[in-house]
Order: sequence, then C-alpha cells, then structure tokens
Amino acid sequence: MSTTVITGIGELVTNDPAREGLLGLVADAAVVVEGTRIAWVGPTADAPAADVRVDAGGRAIIPGFVDSHSHLVFAGDRSAEFEARMTGEPYTAGGIRTTVAATRAASDEQLLSHVGRLVAEMRSQGTTTVEIKSGYGLSVLDEARSLAVAAQFTDETTFLGAHVVPAGTTPEDYVDLVTGPMLAAAAPHARWIDVFCEDGAFDVDQARAILTAGSDSGLRGRLHANQLTYGGGVRLACELGLVAVDHCTYLSDLDVESLSDSGTIATLLPGVEFSTRQPYPDARRLLDAGVRIALASDCNPGSCFTSSMALCLALAVREMRMTPAEALHAATAMGAAALARDDVGVVAPGKAADLVLLDAPSYLHLAYRPGVPLVAGVWQGGRPVLGTPTLG
Repeated sequence: MSTTVITGIGELVTNDPAREGLLGLVADAAVVVEGTRIAWVGPTADAPAADVRVDAGGRAIIPGFVDSHSHLVFAGDRSAEFEARMTGEPYTAGGIRTTVAATRAASDEQLLSHVGRLVAEMRSQGTTTVEIKSGYGLSVLDEARSLAVAAQFTDETTFLGAHVVPAGTTPEDYVDLVTGPMLAAAAPHARWIDVFCEDGAFDVDQARAILTAGSDSGLRGRLHANQLTYGGGVRLACELGLVAVDHCTYLSDLDVESLSDSGTIATLLPGVEFSTRQPYPDARRLLDAGVRIALASDCNPGSCFTSSMALCLALAVREMRMTPAEALHAATAMGAAALARDDVGVVAPGKAADLVLLDAPSYLHLAYRPGVPLVAGVWQGGRPVLGTPTLG
C-alpha cells in the first residue's frame, strides 16, 4: 500500500486528546498517510520514509471540517426572501414550502447535479465530512428519492420528513404519514431521523412520536429545536438521550442544565443568525456550564445559504464569544461527535486521512482573516482532492 509523508507542517492541529491542549498542537510536524488512514504523526525530524513526500512549506494543517447539519437536496432559489429579511421582514418557517414545490418538480438528475456542486463547493473550503438531510420533498416518493440522492455523496443521511406540515393535510394525518409509509420508504436510505420541533412546525409530543418511530426502525435521532423561540425541544432531546440537538438559540436555565447533565451536544449554526438577523446563541454560557458544542453550516436555500465552515467559525468567535481554538474544535472533533463518529475530525494514527492545508502559518488565521480563501489543499481519505502537492 502506497504511503505519503507530509513534512514541514508549521503548525498541526490534531485534536488528539492524548496530546496537550484542546487542539493537540504539534509544531514543525509531519504526518504519514497509508492508504485511507493516518499511520504516524510527530516531529518532521523523526518522520519515517515514505513512497511520496509532500512539503507543507511551514503552513498549517488542520483536520477536515465535519459539517454535521446541512440541507443540500433542493431546487429553486429564495434570494428574494433573503432580500426581504434584510429590509425588515422577520424569518418564519413558511418559506420551506416554496422550496418543496421546486424540489418536487425537479428531476433526479437535476437534484444530483445540484448536490454535487454544493458538496464540491464545501470540499474546496475544507469540509471533508458532511451530513445531508431530506425535508424538501414531504411526500413518500420525494423524501425517499431525496435521501437516495444524498446517499450518493455521504453516509451521514438524515430523514427530515417532519420539516413542516405540507399544504392540504392536517398535522395529525401528516404525523401518521411520516411515522408510517414515509418512514418505511426513507429508512433504507438514512442513518438518522430529525424533526423541526418549533412553533409553526411540530410540537414536543409530535416530535417524540416521530423520533420513537424512527428509533424503532433503526434510525438514530437528532432534533432542530429552540431556533425561533423558547420551547421544550432541547429538553426533549436530552430526555431521549439524543447525540445532538441543533440551533439552541433560545435557552432557559433549565435547558442549559439539561444539556450539561445529559451530555447531548448543542450544535450551533451561526450562519443562520447571520442570514436572518436573529440573536446569536450564547456559546460562552453553554461552554461555561460544561455543555459540549459543535458548529455546522446549516447550508440551505432559505435561512442560511452558505457552505463555508470557515465563515461559521469566524462568526462563532466574533459573535458568540468562543475562542478560536474552541471554534475550530467545535467545527471538527465536535462535529464528528455530533455524528457519533470517532474516525474523523482528529489527526491521529488509525483515523481517516482527512486533512486541510491552510495557506497560513496557523489555524488562527481562519478567524483572523474572515472571508479569505485560505484552503490550499485537501486530502480526503488519503487522496488529494484539492491543490497540487509540492514534492520534495
């Protein structure tokens, strides 16, 4: 099996808990890749020989970003809705139905092409693992085909039939559909099940019923909650022992206590607040209470059409009072934890060789230079997918 050694790494972020500090930084580092996995990590002076040598030239390398929350399977455009919000109209969940109509009208080929473009866009910005939800089909056929499309790009697929109640049905009838025929059609293509537990979408009792049905079908649960107002969604996620609950914008003291006690990860999505002008979640409050935090893009056509994890990291630092180290850890190792993964988000022997070369001497530049395209190279599963390595 071919091996590659990357030497001259000015600063290597490992996220390895066996190393010192949150990020497990190694200066003047080297990494050996064998096949799809990392075989060795250490100082450049001690690096073993390999078939191929790549010189990082003193630049930094970080683990590939792990984006644990996205909605990429859709058609249509909602830029006019964004413009309206920027001129003062509030965000509501109602715009989802606009995307549902366009997605239902799109062919499988059109959806595949669109998701492919977005995944490539993410990869060019350093995202090597992405979760993709359904949720813009809202019929048995369209939810199943949305997940079949998503599964061609990632193993982390999520059934979100419970996004909103579509026109022409009642909440009660739609929950019966989601937990019956729709779940049966979607489950073969999904790993996770999700519910938008929010005013204008699904209440706590409906969310509990849907998540329970999903669990009975072998799908692990996740939850959108407390995005638009205070509610019981976060506490439901903690009660059910879900791996992660996402948004967490409006939190009571009891919500924070429940997150801390349960270990459920709070996945924060600062791109949403940037795109909707809602208040940002208080990450500092959560971290100080011992809550684990992940960051994700929530890339979607309505409330947040960005695929940039670097932007989300910079927003978390500037607007949510996270340190640069906390934000990067949340966008990599904690994103992996939010997907119940221990093979990505960490640079250590035996882990997936998902690496991002920055055109910068330190990871600090991700927040220090917001909006600047700093990704100079990407390895995904040991294979260079962006940038031309410099051979020594």
